[in-house]
Amino acid sequence: MKRGKKYQESAQLFDSLKLYEPEEAISLCLQTAKAKFDETIELSIRLGVDSRQADQQVRGVVVLPHGTGKTSRVLVIAKGEKADAAEAAGADFVGAEEMVQKIQTENWFDYDVIVATPDMMGILGRLGKVLGPKGLMPNPKSGTVTMDVAKAVADIKAGKVEYRVDKTNIIHVPVGKASFGVEKLSDNIKTLMDAVVKAKPAAAKGTYLKSVVISSTMGPGIKVNGTKFNA
Repeated sequence: MKRGKKYQESAQLFDSLKLYEPEEAISLCLQTAKAKFDETIELSIRLGVDSRQADQQVRGVVVLPHGTGKTSRVLVIAKGEKADAAEAAGADFVGAEEMVQKIQTENWFDYDVIVATPDMMGILGRLGKVLGPKGLMPNPKSGTVTMDVAKAVADIKAGKVEYRVDKTNIIHVPVGKASFGVEKLSDNIKTLMDAVVKAKPAAAKGTYLKSVVISSTMGPGIKVNGTKFNA
């Protein structure tokens, strides 16, 4: 695969085989963020688990102290007082059956997260084949099926992210923007890594944190010394 000139220049800034201390890795990553837009900084964490096993799934949510740099658009499926609470909390769209119908008939996806009260999941569940593949189906484990819709909306707006191990046993999570600087990114990464370490399944054997890599949207991956986060 032929890489662009900026990518190749960025790759010369560090040793691709070396494990860098977290703050040094962040600093190097910011030097590779040369695009004209504010690049997203992402962490990729390879875990020593077998994601095919039900007892080795790693999934959860965490509120990053400085957010992700992106304001998520939230759709809340609720009725009555819960719908009012969602609106007061700053939800972008609120409704019940009419919203479900809008998704179904208009193929409407102008939102990033759906929050629903448990009583609405029977209706919303019909859209599983549409919402599931897009990662939009609410789930109790991610805090998006809840009676406390106001808190869910507030957390999402504050920078809550979901982490989930994929089929290759890797978690990919955005931890902020290049404009955040080293200190804020460091805080966000520590908060995320603490959550991932605490989520270690009892069934996982051997080394849990196999590798940690940080990268910008357009830049190469830089290896981080994962022992600093201890598992």
